[in-house]
Amino acid sequence: MTLRPDWTGSAPGIPDGSRGILAVMPLHAVTAVYGEQGLRARLAIETGQLPVAAREKVGQALELAARLHAADRRQTEPYLNHPLRVALRIICHYDVRDTGIICAALLHDAVEDHAADLAAGGRPAALAALAGRFGPDVAALVEAVTNPDDADGEATDERYRAHVAAALEDSPRARVIKVSDFTDNGVGLHYTSGPKAVRLARKYAPLVPVLTDLVTRPDTPLSPGARERICRQLRDAGERFAAIASRPPGEP
Repeated sequence: MTLRPDWTGSAPGIPDGSRGILAVMPLHAVTAVYGEQGLRARLAIETGQLPVAAREKVGQALELAARLHAADRRQTEPYLNHPLRVALRIICHYDVRDTGIICAALLHDAVEDHAADLAAGGRPAALAALAGRFGPDVAALVEAVTNPDDADGEATDERYRAHVAAALEDSPRARVIKVSDFTDNGVGLHYTSGPKAVRLARKYAPLVPVLTDLVTRPDTPLSPGARERICRQLRDAGERFAAIASRPPGEP
């Protein structure tokens, strides 16, 4: 059951009369109308009935993500909106209240994009720093959804798909994060055009059956309703990716 407690906290830029509707708005609408502050407020609403220690841990993960991604952009929005939506989708639409999963969702790009800002010594040191701050459970989840470091610049879509399948094979909880991340990235294609959209669609399309298989496995910690919702979304996404991927190279 989705928790929607009465929330009376302050949220800069959000009128008092809008806080009730904020709790039930679609995430893309929260983003469009209220931006980062709205997503932060929605996270406070959704985690409002977690134990105090769990709320504090989620807050610490959010603030670390905010610091690491402070200068990053994603299309026309602050990059932090992406991990916020990934975490919120897990809570709102997947009915998951696992604090480790929520924290790892907020930090899922931390090592991939900002290892040096976490610790000197590359990705292993960055993961160790996360483990020291949030525990080995969160660090292991982040590691499972971190893409390979292709320093040689020769990454292929096949290697990417193989990595995703292998990394999630023995990490059922990380599958929840990956499918939310995949969904948010897929939605981003609506705001991308030209050759980049075609390239990304061709990258993502073959992952749809991989993720569908992983989501439907009985050890993936999802309710039957959430599993059905995700599979439906993956099916729709696959059709959109196929349509975009079939465009001629020069078509917008």
